[in-house]
Amino acid sequence: MSKINSYFDKVYGNREFGKQKYWVHILLFLLTLITTIFAGTEWASGTMPPYQISELIDKGLPYSLTVLFILGVHEFGHFFASKYHGVDATLPFFIPFPPIAGFLNFGTMGAVIKTRSGINNNLKMFDIGVAGPIAGFIASVIVLIYGFTHLPDVTYLLNIHPDYFSPNYGKGGVEIIFGNTLLYSFLQSVFTNSKEFVPPMSEMYHYPFLISGWFGLLVTSMNLMPVGQLDGGHVVYSMFGPKIQEAVANIFMILLLASGILGFVDSAFNLSFHVGWSGWIFWGILLYFFVKVKHPPVPYFYKLDLKRQIAGYFAIFIFIVSFIPVPFQLAM
Repeated sequence: MSKINSYFDKVYGNREFGKQKYWVHILLFLLTLITTIFAGTEWASGTMPPYQISELIDKGLPYSLTVLFILGVHEFGHFFASKYHGVDATLPFFIPFPPIAGFLNFGTMGAVIKTRSGINNNLKMFDIGVAGPIAGFIASVIVLIYGFTHLPDVTYLLNIHPDYFSPNYGKGGVEIIFGNTLLYSFLQSVFTNSKEFVPPMSEMYHYPFLISGWFGLLVTSMNLMPVGQLDGGHVVYSMFGPKIQEAVANIFMILLLASGILGFVDSAFNLSFHVGWSGWIFWGILLYFFVKVKHPPVPYFYKLDLKRQIAGYFAIFIFIVSFIPVPFQLAM
């Protein structure tokens, strides 16, 4: 993240707002559009490139557009809140990530905006921090509802896996199981019925609206972790002050790293506990060294009004129902 910000600093320097190099935003958006189209085609088809143009449009574009929609809504939530408070901020930078064989890839590492002027009180910081995840959460819910209410029949999956109902299906191979969330389960129970085929978490990645909505929840929850300068850090700091934010962040980091270590031991020794995810070790290191655990102070600190408190508790609720303790499992 720091390398990304360093690059943005070189591009923008201390320029006045309005003199942004729009070609950088456009180029990164187009590159992310391409990489997410390829990633979406891979998820939907279960095959690696090369692809026909028709495959890229039919299978990759729905995933790509919905992922970009969710990320864009999230970042523009931050952007418009910054504009409202007169904070100098860039437009969103989308971050492309090319599909790599043997590597789980969503075609993007997300998107960011960069504030280029100081934020002098916690009220502004709270509004800017909370606007993104709430907006992104709503966008993810919309995508998931659409996905559950427009599920194709089982022939869609059989075209990908003709032997899906065979007793030998999956034997001798590695199965990817995506972690469930409270919200995903709730929406599935409300917007589907027992008469239709609903893909299990081991097959839902073939369905572009379900996987993009799921990815949106994952990104939202990771941004809402109560650590440093993540959106969740801004929210907890602004609501409860520096001491409580630091205590909550330290406890959370311990639990996150413990989960990562348990996941690593589980996978290394094939214990099949499924109580942690080794990826949290990498994420914890990234948070500790780059995002930092303690939130930096602001010059002026005020008590939040009732509306902001409600928004803050809603953000905490979003984190609880969207967080995925074990995002991915590999089953033999």
